[in-house]
Amino acid sequence: MTMKSASGKDQAGVEHRITGSLFSYPWTSAREPGRMSPRNEMPMAPRRVVAADATSSLPPSNKMSGPGVGFEYPRKEVSWTKRDALLFANSIGATADELHFLYELDPNFSVFPTYPVILAFKGTTQDVIDFYAAQKAVPIPGVPNFDPTRVVDGQRVLQSFKPLPASSAGKKFEIRNKVLGVYDKGRPGTVVETQSDLVDAATGDIYTRMLASSFFVGQGNWGGPKGPATVNYPPPKASDGGGRRPDAVFEHQTTPETALLYRLNGDYNPLHAHPEPGKKMGFGGVIIHGLYTWNWAAHGLLQHLGGSDPANLREYQARFASPVRPGDKLVASVWRTGQMQEGGWEEVRFEVKVDGGKVCLSNGRALMKCVGPAKGKLSHLHLMMPDANVMFPSVGQRRSYDGALCTVRYIGEVSGTAASWLGVEWDDPSRGKHDGQHKGVRYFSCKSRSPTAASFVRPTRPVEEPQTFLAALHLKYAGDPVEDQKPPRQIKFSGKIAEEVGFEKIRRKQARLNELKFVILDGAQVDSATDGSPPSIGQVCPSVRELDLSRNLFERFRPVVKICKELPLLRILRVSGNRFQHVLEDGVLEASADDAFPGVTELALEDTLLSWQEVCHIASKFPSLATLHAGSNQLTALTPTPPASFTATLVSLHLEYNEFASLSSLAPLASISTLRNLLLKGNRISTISAPSSETPPVFGPNLHYVDLSYNAITTWSFIDALPTCFPALTSLRLTHNPLYSDPDIDDTTTTVTTTVIPTQTQGQSGGGGISKTDESYMLTLARLPSLRALNFSAVTPADRADAEMFYLSRIARQLAAVPPEEEEGSGGEAEREVLRRHPRWAELCAAYGEPAVVRRTGEVDAGFLEARLVRVDFWFVESGGGGGGEKEKGRGGRVVQVQVPKSFDIYAVKGMVGRVFGLSPLGVRLVWETGEWDPVGGFDEVDEDGEEEDLEAAWERREGQGGGVPGEIPELERKGARWVKREVELKDGPRQFGYCVDGLEARIRVERR
Repeated sequence: MTMKSASGKDQAGVEHRITGSLFSYPWTSAREPGRMSPRNEMPMAPRRVVAADATSSLPPSNKMSGPGVGFEYPRKEVSWTKRDALLFANSIGATADELHFLYELDPNFSVFPTYPVILAFKGTTQDVIDFYAAQKAVPIPGVPNFDPTRVVDGQRVLQSFKPLPASSAGKKFEIRNKVLGVYDKGRPGTVVETQSDLVDAATGDIYTRMLASSFFVGQGNWGGPKGPATVNYPPPKASDGGGRRPDAVFEHQTTPETALLYRLNGDYNPLHAHPEPGKKMGFGGVIIHGLYTWNWAAHGLLQHLGGSDPANLREYQARFASPVRPGDKLVASVWRTGQMQEGGWEEVRFEVKVDGGKVCLSNGRALMKCVGPAKGKLSHLHLMMPDANVMFPSVGQRRSYDGALCTVRYIGEVSGTAASWLGVEWDDPSRGKHDGQHKGVRYFSCKSRSPTAASFVRPTRPVEEPQTFLAALHLKYAGDPVEDQKPPRQIKFSGKIAEEVGFEKIRRKQARLNELKFVILDGAQVDSATDGSPPSIGQVCPSVRELDLSRNLFERFRPVVKICKELPLLRILRVSGNRFQHVLEDGVLEASADDAFPGVTELALEDTLLSWQEVCHIASKFPSLATLHAGSNQLTALTPTPPASFTATLVSLHLEYNEFASLSSLAPLASISTLRNLLLKGNRISTISAPSSETPPVFGPNLHYVDLSYNAITTWSFIDALPTCFPALTSLRLTHNPLYSDPDIDDTTTTVTTTVIPTQTQGQSGGGGISKTDESYMLTLARLPSLRALNFSAVTPADRADAEMFYLSRIARQLAAVPPEEEEGSGGEAEREVLRRHPRWAELCAAYGEPAVVRRTGEVDAGFLEARLVRVDFWFVESGGGGGGEKEKGRGGRVVQVQVPKSFDIYAVKGMVGRVFGLSPLGVRLVWETGEWDPVGGFDEVDEDGEEEDLEAAWERREGQGGGVPGEIPELERKGARWVKREVELKDGPRQFGYCVDGLEARIRVERR
């Protein structure tokens, strides 16, 4: 709506639909009707303008006298340059295939035919104009003095008589403006109709004539005439009386810069640049010039129906119905009436709506020569052809080709090829061939960072038709299983046909749409809520609690708002995989979404490629939001989170598969005190702080669970710093990081690694052993004392004790690798460096005792004890076992003989055993069978003669009677005394194996815990 300053309400608060006295006239020449220009076949303007004849072209009903009729305003000189014409064409949407509007050296360079509408604002200046100062009131005789700051445009009608010259240079042009009527509409206000002619002052030739209807808000009831009845031009009806399908539809996505560019033509009304005037007038902020929409629609008609030839537009008019806000999408529907006038001029009607909203231009009418789009040029055409599966696109349009979704980023020619192409960005980047740059030429840019997200397709390639939410709902859940579905394929098992039982009952239940609680319409080509016809969404499916609208054809978030507004029970909403545009500038989202999601607690915005600011803007409309999914959005760092309702309720935040490299890039989340779960799986996190960040972030006191799996963590210092960043951390997931596959990746200390190969195997050999993952698990658990769960496993006290003792032994090994001379010569600096890497050393020593640290001094002599091996027979029994001689080997166990270095600690020995027998190292017990007997009771009364012989004989008798029970400690009674074989369990710990067994041979029983 073109505003000079008005709110659309009178002072009593009554809202009016501002139309004024709206009219249209079958214009002919003011003096010489019918004389045609040989070059352009346009009606010629009169050679001389005579004031008395100014109304000769009006219908008889309007040739009336009345207050102010015939009053002439002071003449106003106007001028323009080629640069002005270029700017105007650019600002209303002229495209690169219309160089005759955009390139001053084009042999057919032309001024767009509606350009004169701006001259009344511009005058002759090339500078910025003080809009309010320029609004000088000119009293009209016989009528009250109206306030020029409270007036809005009602309608504009333009008739072209002669083509405009490329510039006004060499000529003196004037706007001659006169009053045609002043009509008192009572309380709403007064309508003033004027006629403005663009005239060559030297010759009197009229180039264009503009009829304007201005509405002075709240300035009526002065006793003037009511005026003639309004002439309307609604869209034509179909033969059955219903609405006729438009012959063409073209669209345009406005942006916050739309009005800022258009105002440079000369209309500098602050209402279209700064939000303050609009807020005071009740519009909520900036609105776009009404004349911008008016001119944009004129360009669309000429481009799509008139071949972009200015000579093919003779007359053009439209009525301003409602304001347009920056970010609104304009959709123009066009109908050809087939009513022809002399000279081949056809009447065309049109209407412009804000997508999903109100009509902003109504009663549109034009007299044109309809020749179609410019030959070979598709431009932004989006024709809707009856019975054809082809839609001509606009930039930003969402499309589906065989189920593959994409967004149109470019329309035009490609170097080295014929005709036009569509440059599309695929939602699945693996489908493309480039990133918008082809053979060294950049045609467009993609939101995806993938090098293969884009490709070119022909505009004639068939596309899948989009559908409304209700249409998709009926198709999926209430479609006729006989008519709408393919015959079921027979399934056979062993030659018998399987029969479906119960599915028809499920279909009938799902068809009761009013009972549906879970609705999944992902990939259903949904692009809007409804087609406007009853019933409403709330009447069809009021019980929906969970809704999945992922991977559809939405271009804006507003259809989602409209759908959810009618679902009061909705709790979970998934809109992942969509490509929402202009989220921050969407006036409908800003104005109407506050009450659309009152009960939604979970929102999924994954793979939408939205920025964090856009994610937060949408999430702020969900006052009860507890879980937010924003994964796969190419996020590298979070901008400060604005205070919003969701930050006070958010519990779980999913940021998986983004591109974060450090925890400091997530620092803005520290302000969300309610956050309990943070999922960062699949990022690139490798450090705590980015190089530009000095201090690590400290997250909220309620953040207990963090998922850091599938990242790039390579240092244990990162793990040690986690308690600082997450003071309340009790549960962690850390698998599939480089550190887990190689726990020694950042160990700069030399350690001894010995590979032990079995020298003799009795029974079936086993595989596996202590894996690096298990080792990393224990080291992680030991370094983080607050953990109660790690990698989805609950941590028991025994688990923690085992892990901490294992960690202590690893520290001891690293200390042992520090040469004694270095330790003494440098004052222990190397040892202190090792301990700095293990901040829990002192704490663990206090709990378990400090392990012995044995350092080597140069090469070890082969005769030293630590360099010798112990030959060990490992005997594995499933349920334990007893000591005994060689006969025990035949009782079902497996014996493997292994050479074990005495320097191994018990953990290393268990790892070796696990590898040999295929057992978990932490799930076995090692029992050293010493072969010696110990008295238990009555030993001081036993006759020592023949003691050993009697013991052996008793054992043999016991074996012969089947008395050996696996796992039972062998016991012998003789003369009141009891004897048992001495067995020692090798406890987990950092103690070296050579200190746990005696001699160079040992027999160790392996049992499951």
